[in-house]
Amino acid sequence: MNIGITDTPIGRLGLVEEDGLITQLLWNADMQGDDSSVLRDGSKQLLAYFNHELTEFDLPLWVKGSNFQRAVCDFMYGIPFGDTVTYGDIAKATKTPAQAVGNACGANPIPLIIPCHRVLGANGLGGFSGAGGGLNGIEMKVTLLKHEGAAGLLI
Repeated sequence: MNIGITDTPIGRLGLVEEDGLITQLLWNADMQGDDSSVLRDGSKQLLAYFNHELTEFDLPLWVKGSNFQRAVCDFMYGIPFGDTVTYGDIAKATKTPAQAVGNACGANPIPLIIPCHRVLGANGLGGFSGAGGGLNGIEMKVTLLKHEGAAGLLI
């Protein structure tokens, strides 16, 4: 396992690479193991995202977990930059209860790249598992939505 570090406006992010695939995104991580082309590309893409030069990540990803977890992550990965959906929307698409979808979103091992911050509750923001740079999960979710121009949804 290798961890590459990128300092971003939302804190130090670590990408975990295993066998050529990104398997996790961590907040406040420390570098570990060897550098790789996948980690270098991931760092470039994270910086491009925060510089408003990238709206869609293109990295080799692997979500560890159940087929359901991967299905929810696949759905979230397809949510366009600046758009949002609800947990209920994903529940309808996957034919599962919204609570199960919420749990799968909360367990997303690659937040930001698999944009679970673009998933909202029916009556509010919902949760967000990512926290760093002095922000709690909900503050981080709002920060990412504002970065993507989805702040109008928050008013």
